[in-house]
Amino acid sequence: MTKVLISGAGVAGPALAYFLSDHCEVTVVERAPEPRGGGYNVDFRGAAFDVLAELGIEERVRALDTKMRGTTLVDETGAMVAELPAEVFSGELEVPKADLTRLLHDITKDRAHYVFDESITAIDGRHVEFERRDKAEYDVVIGADGVWSTVRRLAFDEQGLTHLGLSGVGFSLANHLGLDHKGMLWQHGGAAIYLYSSGDPRRMTVSMSFATESPELDRCPRDEQEQAVRAAFAGHSWEIPGLLDAMSAAEDYYFGSTCQIRLDRWSRGRVALLGDAGYCAAPTSGMGTSQALTAARSLARHLIATDDHEAAFRAYEAELRPYVTENQEKGRQAAQSLTATPA
Repeated sequence: MTKVLISGAGVAGPALAYFLSDHCEVTVVERAPEPRGGGYNVDFRGAAFDVLAELGIEERVRALDTKMRGTTLVDETGAMVAELPAEVFSGELEVPKADLTRLLHDITKDRAHYVFDESITAIDGRHVEFERRDKAEYDVVIGADGVWSTVRRLAFDEQGLTHLGLSGVGFSLANHLGLDHKGMLWQHGGAAIYLYSSGDPRRMTVSMSFATESPELDRCPRDEQEQAVRAAFAGHSWEIPGLLDAMSAAEDYYFGSTCQIRLDRWSRGRVALLGDAGYCAAPTSGMGTSQALTAARSLARHLIATDDHEAAFRAYEAELRPYVTENQEKGRQAAQSLTATPA
């Protein structure tokens, strides 16, 4: 039986593990000590619903619907300018990412071997080395480990990372605005703030984005990141001073830049990339989760159809390239709209 190693237990990795598990011996390694919690809500569009049905979880996912009712666009003072429909930010269906991750782990934990608190350190053909466990041999290695993929770094000559000019911080705080399954969007001079409450009515989630020239802040200490956020939003009133104070106190603080991964090819030898690790479309595309699920199904089908892994990788890439290209264009356009400075 073909031995497959998957790095990453987010969305793409477990979905691939599910589809392969009846045909292959699957191991999933994940750097985190347990299935990841937290993160923004994720949404589903188009073909992703067919994949959810094949995974047998469509109804369970639909039951997690955040039931967002749209977003209010406000001006510099907080006065309402317009109302945006829910689909703009929430797609056809939106659910908390942590709930989706736990659900995918739940349906695969008895079908694949999970190894948490572990990471790959070297790949040489079939031979794979790890930080803690003994080295082992696998027929195929799949990098489903996100934008900063370890597998991509180890197996590819290029990182392929393209910064889209946007970085931001996320956290939660008390819902003092009384948002009820609603969002609020503030934009000014290349900076944007999105507030929403979709779960616990006592809490709201904050995303504060601003224009940057590179993703280097992602690797900086938290205090340097916070300084950059404060500088980007300095001089603005409305709710912003209180949000900045809440940022520094937040225990669920998260910082990340809006990037895409663009590579000439998604596989080398026995290694292939899946989801954000190989072709991230950027959070601004609204297609990350749908793309991950659709790609996992495609890769699994091609690997099952042939004993030639390189042929399977080529077929998978040929099938997905047009879809990924379209999604990346959506991501670029949306990032440009958020960072554009009004004339």
